[in-house]
This record gives sequence, C-alpha cells and structure tokens, in this order.
Amino acid sequence: MATDRATGMKVLRPEEFDPWWDTLLRAFGGAAASAEERELDRSLTEFDRSLAVWDEGAIVGTGGAFSFRMTVPGGASVPTAGVTMVSVAATHRRRGVLTSMMRRQLDDVRALGEPLAALTASEPMIYGRFGYGTAVSHLHAEIDTARVTLSLPAGTGEVRLRYADPAEVLAECEAVYAELVPRRPGMLARQPGWERAGLLDPESERAGGSALQCVVAERDGEVTGYARFRTKMGWGPAGHDGTVTLENLAALDPATEAALWRFLFGIDLMTTLVVRGRPLDDSLQHLVSDVRRCLVRTRDSCHVRLVDVGAALAARTYQAPVDVVLDVEDAFCPWNTGRWRLTGDPKGASCERTSDAADVALSARELGAAYLGGVSLLSLAGAGRVRELRRGALGEAAVAFGSPVAPWLPHGF
Repeated sequence: MATDRATGMKVLRPEEFDPWWDTLLRAFGGAAASAEERELDRSLTEFDRSLAVWDEGAIVGTGGAFSFRMTVPGGASVPTAGVTMVSVAATHRRRGVLTSMMRRQLDDVRALGEPLAALTASEPMIYGRFGYGTAVSHLHAEIDTARVTLSLPAGTGEVRLRYADPAEVLAECEAVYAELVPRRPGMLARQPGWERAGLLDPESERAGGSALQCVVAERDGEVTGYARFRTKMGWGPAGHDGTVTLENLAALDPATEAALWRFLFGIDLMTTLVVRGRPLDDSLQHLVSDVRRCLVRTRDSCHVRLVDVGAALAARTYQAPVDVVLDVEDAFCPWNTGRWRLTGDPKGASCERTSDAADVALSARELGAAYLGGVSLLSLAGAGRVRELRRGALGEAAVAFGSPVAPWLPHGF
C-alpha cells in the first residue's frame, strides 16, 4: 500500500506506533492504558494493514485490520478482515478522513481476496454508510443470585471443578475455545498471540474487583470448560452484597456449562452475577428459575460487510434449498452492485452474476446483517430495507439464510 498524498494517508511504520496508539486512545476519551496493554497491541498490530492519516506532522486518523478467519453457517472458516483501531481526531472531524480510510481499507481487503470484513463499533450508526450491517447481537444480564436458582441437566454432578491460575491452564482453555469455533457462525479462529488478550489484567480495568480468577471443568480427566471472572466484595445494611463479573465462559457440553453456572451462582458472599457478551440463545435463560430477575438485555456486537458478494455467499451453506436472484445495491463497493443468482442448500452453494430478473432487492448493508443467520430478511423487509420482487421469494430466502444457532463473537479485537 503506497502513500495517499491527497489525504496524507500512509501505511503505519513500527517506529510510529506510539504516537499512532496515543492518537487512538485520545479519541476514545483519553483512557489510560497499561504498559502491558501497549506492548500486546504493538505485538498484534499488522503494520502493513494499518493506516495513519497525517496533517502537519501529527497523526489525525488511525485505522487497521487483523487477518482473521470467521466461521460462517455450515462451519466453513472464511478469511475475514477484522477492522480495528479506527479513530479521527476531534480537530479533523467532517473532513472526509474516515471515508478516505474506509475507501482505502476496503480496496485493500478486496485486493487480498478476503470476502468479508467485520468490526465492533463504539458508535454503530457510523458504519452503515460503508456497507456494514449489524449481524450479531449479544446478551447481557445482571442476575440476583440470592433469589434466582438453577435447574440443572443430568450429568452436572459428574463435572469436577477446580481453581487454576489463568496463565497455567491457558493451553487447555484455548483447546476448548478452538473446539467451539466451528460450531457457531461469527466465531473467530484464534491467531497466534491473541490468546494473551484473555489474560490481560491491569488493575485500572478491575473497577475495584479482584484480580482475574479462573475455574476449569473436567470430565474423565479432560478439560471440558472454563470460566474466567472477578469478584468484588460489598456490604449493605443486611450484610454481604458482593458481585461476580464474568469475563469468559466456554463449555463443550451442557453438563459442563451448567456446572460452571452453578459455581458462579454459589460463590460465598456474592449476591449478584454480571454477565456480558453471551449468545442470544444462551442456555442460561432456560436454566434459571426467574428470567425477569436476570435483567436480560441485548446489544449490538459484530457488524459484517460483504467485500465480495459472490465469494461470501458461496462460502456458506443454507438451511433449506434456495434459488434466488438478488439485486444488490452497493454504492461504496460498486463491484458488488448488480444481480446475483444464489443457489444453495445445506450441502453447499454457488453465487454468480446473472442477467435474469431479480427476486429480492437489498443493499450491501442488509446483506451483511443477514449473512451469519442471526437477522431475518423478513425482519429487514418489515423495516422497508429489503424488497420482494417475486412473490414468495423473500420467505424462501429468509428461511434459507437462517442459522440453527445464534451467531456469536466472543473474541474481542
């Protein structure tokens, strides 16, 4: 990637990392970061995929991408650009800096042959104009563990739990995560070095809570799950009132998952369990005695962009047989604009350009939202964002695009 003289944009060099990263931190409220966080981010940064916009010797815009592989419906692992580190200095807003970075980045992603781009957004309204659709939402909860009980499945009592140093059992936990990756759309295969991110534990991020703790679950001598969490002691007029904050929980089977939840609900002196970033179909909702006292809510998580419509739609499978012509509008990536015939079923798919009459019309943004199977095309049509051109085609496509499990992105970036 060469320097873009018109915008002062160029590829980041390793010796420019510190001012680049400081510009990013300032854009996100000037948050303090530990030396450990800085070192980890430096080591993970792909400098040839990172952009800096300069003005009179100062960096005023940042952006980058990580080279990931994302699970899509059907279990395939698809090359995906993990868009990250995007910021524009407050002094340079509304000057086209962000648009120029998004333009450059998507051109580069296309040149690299990655069919997908994905991001998590601090302000989700920003990225729709660049063709990103909200494809994954997460479940959050704040559970009154003093009043909510659990109904446990058979086999829970066979699971053995033990405390462990998070770093000492990292390899076993990563093996559990890797086994889960093909099971859900939206999950990212862990690239070397990223396992360290789950162990970051700066005191500034603990909000008064404990250092990171870990419990691993075993069945027949094999690690089948783990939970990483913090505890924060509290006292009220009636006595103890502590809080457990869950950072990560992964399990290979229902009994293991239930055993981990039972442990988190039962930690001494704790009366509240804070849960963030769980899949929308999390089984916890069916284990609890009173879901209202869990204060369940949802929030957008992963925004997906189809950089190559044909390759992306052919990479996944479809819940039911489908043969539909999609009329795609894509102003920001015009190479996607036009009609595409999608033919697929649970075994595979093809997607090629066609001159046949269109059955369904939608923009790249809506296609990105529906891609992982967590957002219904019918729901988008109800908002006027998808149009049916052949009677019955929308319903057929909506069923085919669905996923039997909710997409999930537990891998932060």
